[in-house]
Amino acid sequence: MMTAARALIVLAAATASAHAGPDLIIGDISGANSYGQLDGVHAYSLGVTSCNLGDESVNWFDASPDHPVLAQNLYRLTDDGRLQHVGMSHVAHAFAALQTSLCSTCQPDDFQHLGPGCSNPSSSGISGGQPYLGPRAEVNASTGAVQFPFTGSGEFGNTIEKRLQVLDADVHPGGTYFAELQHVAQDDAEAGAGANNASYRRAGMTVSNALTLTGGVFTETPAIFAWGDEVPGVQISTLDIPGDGRLHMGANATQVAPGQWRYDYAVHNLSSHRSVASISLPAAGAISGDEFQAPLYHSNEPVINGPWSFGVSGGVVSWSIPPHTPATDQTANAVRWGTMYTYSFVSDAAPTVGQIELGLFRPGAPGSVSVSGPVPGTSCVADLAEPFGSLDFSDVAAFLTAFGTMSGEADLAAPFGVFDFSDVGAFLTAFGAGCP
Repeated sequence: MMTAARALIVLAAATASAHAGPDLIIGDISGANSYGQLDGVHAYSLGVTSCNLGDESVNWFDASPDHPVLAQNLYRLTDDGRLQHVGMSHVAHAFAALQTSLCSTCQPDDFQHLGPGCSNPSSSGISGGQPYLGPRAEVNASTGAVQFPFTGSGEFGNTIEKRLQVLDADVHPGGTYFAELQHVAQDDAEAGAGANNASYRRAGMTVSNALTLTGGVFTETPAIFAWGDEVPGVQISTLDIPGDGRLHMGANATQVAPGQWRYDYAVHNLSSHRSVASISLPAAGAISGDEFQAPLYHSNEPVINGPWSFGVSGGVVSWSIPPHTPATDQTANAVRWGTMYTYSFVSDAAPTVGQIELGLFRPGAPGSVSVSGPVPGTSCVADLAEPFGSLDFSDVAAFLTAFGTMSGEADLAAPFGVFDFSDVGAFLTAFGAGCP
């Protein structure tokens, strides 16, 4: 029997016009499998139903590089409202196409092609099958090129090898998670249909650390968008790099104490082969509490795990990958396709709108891309009106107006979101202290 969630998938796909050429998407995420724990790491895999929304078949050749691969990811929403990429797998290489009708009316082809409108169900056991799992580094998500034979083809390993791995520290029964699957396929990329290849679904952990899936599937949508849906104020932007692929940038500013804001940024690489090697933004005020978080490559994936360098200089905050040379470029810990890295710091400067710049890793033009988002602006919370840089009655009047309208500029003290005498007291203290 078709669930309501699956019915919505079918309805949405059926009412959309078919893409010219092949168009491969993740139509369903189902049947999470748990493999237990080894050396402080848990392993999982996810079932998938792949759909072809195009008007031509998708190639599914098992003995050539011309077949889809599948990346499996897990994200966790922390208690303080940050989304983190906490687990990933090697890519699963597809080997045979069934012809079912989850997403649309199927025009069936053979086992080596997924026909127009057709879907291919694949169990979590297959997605976690170690002989079919190979390194992500052997896939170019921009062009869809896949190395074949892939490294580790036909090989088994221990219970967690090559599967979706999550550290003990990131396994929290009762926590909020999001499972994400992403396809890459050469003919799909060549048809210009590679921007809709990721889908996600809400997930959770049981007391026995098993992964469970809940709710419907957000098709053609990467999991970074769950951050914007779950946390008010989060801004998600899309950046397309000419001649390459797509990035997403998430940003949020949260007041964590009187006169203190935490700035959170997330860089998601959907399909850029050039990848991201740095992030920088203007930042006023006293900067502290910098944090960096990234998923860990594993199972002999040829990428060196390591934190990015943090710096503050000339009013600019930045993170960048560790020093590297052309000889080590292929292994440096850039934000590569199918991953999301996060960055945070605290400032006593209130947020304003500024430019956030992402420096690209592999050579080409442009060398960077940028997007507007929240950055630390003024470090004087009582300086609310012109002339800025000095405090006078105009600032008092501006505070009273903001307080009366329950605007964020007047929410200066806990409990945040409540406007009371503690906010008035915090303003008076800041006003009395003057601006730096």
